[in-house]
Amino acid sequence: MIVVATADFEVYHEVVEELRERDVEFTTVEPGDPLPERTSVVVTAGEDVDTDLPVVVAAGGDARRTVEEALVHVRGGEGRTVVGVDPGTRPGIAVLRGGMLVAAFQVPVDRAADVVLEEVAGDDDAVVRIGDGARLEGARIVDELDDVRVELVDETGTTPFLGPGARGMGDVLAAANIALMAGEEIEGRTIEPTAGELQVIKSRSREASEQNRAITEALARRVARGELTLEEALAEHRADDA
Repeated sequence: MIVVATADFEVYHEVVEELRERDVEFTTVEPGDPLPERTSVVVTAGEDVDTDLPVVVAAGGDARRTVEEALVHVRGGEGRTVVGVDPGTRPGIAVLRGGMLVAAFQVPVDRAADVVLEEVAGDDDAVVRIGDGARLEGARIVDELDDVRVELVDETGTTPFLGPGARGMGDVLAAANIALMAGEEIEGRTIEPTAGELQVIKSRSREASEQNRAITEALARRVARGELTLEEALAEHRADDA
């Protein structure tokens, strides 16, 4: 059972609300009071607790991470953070802590690295595992993950069968499977876009252009390398024509 023992009003209410939303068994005590016999982990805001049990120190505004860490201890996990990424234009992202799936996201590719970095912040032992498909988007994400251990994973077969009602979940479920697979540690991915990949970017730019005109191959190459977003490339293209 999780015990919340803090006099910090903000931390107390944020953590308790998060625990209630997750339907987790918990109780609260005043700092310094005896802990219940069934206590397995204590959450504080930095107060001293006389116990040999795991203690999770919470900070205001970070209740989700606090509760996730506490739940890892309740379930006997080691607490390591592993983030799986199924790359694409809207990558699936799955976060595992202590072997348990605790969070999932699907965001535009230009937001993916920020989400991953938020999830591994302050965890020196964290690892990010990214699928080897969608080469251009994957390389862009990897290049934005500074000072983080990254492993490249063979993503073959990671997308499960999706039954009725599971439509749209494939990328996130694939990311969870990727997180569970050890890969090859890399420091970056340098990808030279193929002619076909450049054509896809040019076609996307035509669809997004008010004048129904594609950007140049040079601009498409910069988009492929992550140097420009498609919107920035379109703006440069319009400026060059002006």
